[in-house]
Amino acid sequence: MNAVLERVANEASWSAPEFESRLRAKESGYHIHHPFNQRLNRGELQPFQVRGWVANRFYYQVCIPIKDAAILSNCPDRDARRHWIQRVLDHDGHGDYLDAAAGGIEAWVRLGEAVGLTRDMLWSQKLVVPGVRFAVQAYVNFARQASWQEAAISSLTEMFAPKIHADRLSTWPTCYPWIEAEGLAYFRSRIPLAARDVQHGLQIARDWCCTRERQQRALDIVQFKLDVLWSMLDAIERAYPDDLAPEQRP
Repeated sequence: MNAVLERVANEASWSAPEFESRLRAKESGYHIHHPFNQRLNRGELQPFQVRGWVANRFYYQVCIPIKDAAILSNCPDRDARRHWIQRVLDHDGHGDYLDAAAGGIEAWVRLGEAVGLTRDMLWSQKLVVPGVRFAVQAYVNFARQASWQEAAISSLTEMFAPKIHADRLSTWPTCYPWIEAEGLAYFRSRIPLAARDVQHGLQIARDWCCTRERQQRALDIVQFKLDVLWSMLDAIERAYPDDLAPEQRP
């Protein structure tokens, strides 16, 4: 064990409020602060850039229930599985594609259609850039290989999600009037679901992080997830510069 790990292992654990405060302080690295996201929410992007963002984020959306299924496959706790499986249903849906239970992936498809993409184009994943694919798969692979508690903790970036969704609902109707309003339903639906999921995720973190070493591990895991989200926007920003040739625009 190196000196840093040995020091952390020997330190007293933080109190529950202090630990949660340190987790929430990670918001400074959330992709709400990424220049591309800030331009997106200020209405400074061209339609092809919005479409590029929607198409690439769709790859992330379809991989979320795969990530959650990996957590379930590693979890021996029946009660935890019964709780966590709701996240799979939230995204994959559990009803007809035309009803309210269609799920988050279908809601994102409708967002894609609202910005001018076709359903087939989204599902083909032809617009997904390598950097986004690499980052998302790194996240899925982490969930497959880590303990179920560590993988669950990686989802705590949901602590910061309600604000980013609220910003889109607030600014997009004015900044992008060409986007059909019905397409924004995904953002609206995720605000209460994220709040619900955060409470469950924080409880898992509090229960598992019984030592300073595990608490620090949790902070590192949340940072990893933040890096995944930030890297995705780095890749999207590079793929869709303002002066992209017309024939290359989605």
